[in-house]
Amino acid sequence: MELRQKTGAGMMDCKRALTETDGNIDEAIKVLRTKGLAAAAKKAHRAASEGAVVIVGDAAKMVILELNCETDFVARNDDFQTLAAALAEQALASGVTDVEAFKAMPFAGDENHTVEQIISQKVATIGENIVLSRIELVEAGEGTMLSSYVHGGGTIGVLVEGSSSAGADALHDVALHIAASEPRFVSRAEVTDDILATEKEIAIKQVIDQGKPEHIAEKIVQGKMEKFFESEVLLEQPFAKDTAISVGKHIEQSGGEDATVLRFVRFKLGEETGKN
Repeated sequence: MELRQKTGAGMMDCKRALTETDGNIDEAIKVLRTKGLAAAAKKAHRAASEGAVVIVGDAAKMVILELNCETDFVARNDDFQTLAAALAEQALASGVTDVEAFKAMPFAGDENHTVEQIISQKVATIGENIVLSRIELVEAGEGTMLSSYVHGGGTIGVLVEGSSSAGADALHDVALHIAASEPRFVSRAEVTDDILATEKEIAIKQVIDQGKPEHIAEKIVQGKMEKFFESEVLLEQPFAKDTAISVGKHIEQSGGEDATVLRFVRFKLGEETGKN
């Protein structure tokens, strides 16, 4: 506890350092500083809402990962970008997407240190807090393929799984559309009864407040619900590159009437930290 209070390092790191130095606190402090753990702990309270969203993989399997730092300047730093890419590649190879489990793994580029220790070393080197926020892995199913799009150097990343018949170009365009349009659902089937009830309640209140006659109120509410689906459901949104058709129609035109989008993952930089 004394070592932890002096360095701010984690309890297990302090225990390991004391074991390594036979209980000598001064030497243990040196060990922690050498490994960058003391410096990392002192910076851990600082907000890290910049960084990068990284996507690696191919049409069969992809990983999307968010690594945060404190400033946009560091986010553009080659060391930071290299670390983010290396972590994403390791997550892809290992299949581990639980952040805490992943941080406890040996780092692929230096198996004498864990992923967490490597991140701590980068904190000491770069001088900013660095946080591995989230990882998600997506594997294509039978008859499907993956595509992706990263916007603004890593401010938004999108993975999308759709019918193989649609082709890589069409699915890439859908990923780009998702980055811009921020849908909440793929299809109407994903919209829960609770969400529908809430939206309908809001629509009804709006109609009542407008003083509309009861005999047309139901039609107005139905129209508002259709607008909700058009706004929030991917397959019903106007396609970004051709707003005369929906995203669903775009996929059908590319891959046939059975072609569709099954799922997507959208990471916006900083949304988990409260920045966005």
